[in-house]
Amino acid sequence: MGTILTKEATDFLYRYVNNAAPTSFEMEGQRIWLDYLKPYIDDHIVDSYGSVAGVINPGKDYKVAIEAHADEIAWYVRYINDEGFIYVIRNGGSDHMIAPSKRVNIHTKNGIVKGVFGWPAIHTRRAPGKDEPTPKVENIFIDVGAKSKEEVEEMGIHVGCVITFEDELMELNDRYFVGRALDNRAGGFMIAQVARLLKENGVELPFTLYVVNSVQEEVGLRGAEMMAYRLQPDVAMITDVCHDTNTPLIDKKVEGDFKGGDGPVITYGPAVQNKLRELILDTAEQQNIPFQREAASRSTGTDTDAFAYARGGVPSALISLPLRYMHTTVEMVHKQDVEHVIQLMYETLLRIEDQHNFNYF
Repeated sequence: MGTILTKEATDFLYRYVNNAAPTSFEMEGQRIWLDYLKPYIDDHIVDSYGSVAGVINPGKDYKVAIEAHADEIAWYVRYINDEGFIYVIRNGGSDHMIAPSKRVNIHTKNGIVKGVFGWPAIHTRRAPGKDEPTPKVENIFIDVGAKSKEEVEEMGIHVGCVITFEDELMELNDRYFVGRALDNRAGGFMIAQVARLLKENGVELPFTLYVVNSVQEEVGLRGAEMMAYRLQPDVAMITDVCHDTNTPLIDKKVEGDFKGGDGPVITYGPAVQNKLRELILDTAEQQNIPFQREAASRSTGTDTDAFAYARGGVPSALISLPLRYMHTTVEMVHKQDVEHVIQLMYETLLRIEDQHNFNYF
């Protein structure tokens, strides 16, 4: 199949992750992703909200989609007080507990304005007779070094400006990629590598393949919903992240048992079409790809749900990448898992022939 994590591929991952692409402001990240993908596709589609689909082998009656989401969690400027401190609301599932002392980028029409989430020093938080404050969305604040609301506004900052944490991708122990936005920039990276491998290996698929990078997953799967209706695929394989639960403070009886380095996680649940899931499992076993299993009670919480229930129902499945410390600036994914997700999606595509694969009876 060829080398997966080449230097060129890894360089793309760094460019892609280090660029900010928060929910509803994914444009620059989508440009980076599409520029990388173009040599490996025949055409592309960009919808009105910014979701992108690379098209391989267009014009076939049967259509398959592989999909990831492009957006990352962030914050919005909600209120600026008279002293120039900025209060925020979430854009997606941003974690207020990790915010204090983080550096941030405030995105304005004039460019990036630097700031920090301030927090009182430990010496001042223990006033006699008072409980020590804990971070909440209502009390965390950003300091941009301004002395007044007017000075903040002169910087180009206003209500509605989006804010991202300042952080860059790195590697730990030559084993893990670590950084913000690997949920789910890792997915966009992996589906792009599937397209690359199909091109490099001269594979001619018997169907049209859409390589889909959807926006606005973090606020309700909205981009995937729009793309599922627009593309009308016959089959969809989604990749997202799930929790690596082999770290302290996680109850495996509640969250499941998934470990980075032990392979992709294949989900069972109502939105997952049984025959498609079994094809993925059979592929993993035949190709000696390690994998883990997850059970989802009502929904997967991923774009799988949006594709599965679109139109009259689209046979859909979820292949997840174990990730530590989700929605923080130190999200971690194992390099071997990244390679194995790519390999599993690639090999499964080679085994899809037509809709008769997935007839219920």
